[in-house]
Formats: sequence, C-alpha cells, structure tokens
Amino acid sequence: MGAVPTNPRGDEAVVLRWGQAAKSVPLARRELRRVLERWEWGAVEGAASLVLSELLTNAVRHGKVPGREIETRFARVPGALRIEVHDASERRPLTALPVDGADGGWGLPLVDTLAAKWGIDDRDGPGKLVWAELSVGGGEPW
Repeated sequence: MGAVPTNPRGDEAVVLRWGQAAKSVPLARRELRRVLERWEWGAVEGAASLVLSELLTNAVRHGKVPGREIETRFARVPGALRIEVHDASERRPLTALPVDGADGGWGLPLVDTLAAKWGIDDRDGPGKLVWAELSVGGGEPW
C-alpha cells in the first residue's frame, strides 16, 4: 500500500500511513522530500531522509502487527522538523550500541548523532511512537 494522506495539504503536519513492507521506506522518503521542498527546508533533506529511513525500517522489521499500518508524521515545530513513526507493536527498539562486527543495530545511534533530540513514547491506542527532531537553524520557527 502506498501513502494514505490523513490531512489537508496546507497543514503544518503531514500524516501518512504505510503498509508494513520494505517498499514503504523509499516511498516515505520521497514524500518527505516533497514536504521539505514545499516548506523550503531542503537543507535538512539528507539528515531527515536518513533519520526517517532508520525509524521506519525499524518499524517495518520489528513493529509488525497483522492488519495494522505504520504511520509517519512530519511536523514543523519551533526551530525544528519533527519526524514521528507510529506502529502498533508494544516492542520497544533497543538503544544499546551493537557489538563490533554486527550487521545491524546502528540505526538509533545514527539517529542520536543526526537529531537534536529523539525519543520513544506511548501513543493513543496500541503501540508506540519513535520521534526525532532535526534543527532547521536560522532562528525562525518556520
């Protein structure tokens, strides 16, 4: 399934729903690029795309719940871009550094490096949301 918008185009937040499949990750990155272009925030595109990829890949790989979708939310908050990924799984991502030679487990340390702040929270309904905020600089909220 592709993106299913749940808000009007002009909102300060863009909410999209995705199938629990690896193909959702590049589709979500494409939508994020479109949003950042519309908001004229191209300077954070590279870091934002990496953060979104890591958070959404974790949800696709580890947050699968049959019959449920994954939700992304891109929002303008004062001085930052907020990226949220919601899934219906109660399973929390591991935040420890992986052992040397590990193939995976580097996503959240990368998010920690790129984001001004990030976290894991409960959400309304089942599951969790993982979020990150990337500074857009310039002193203006948007």
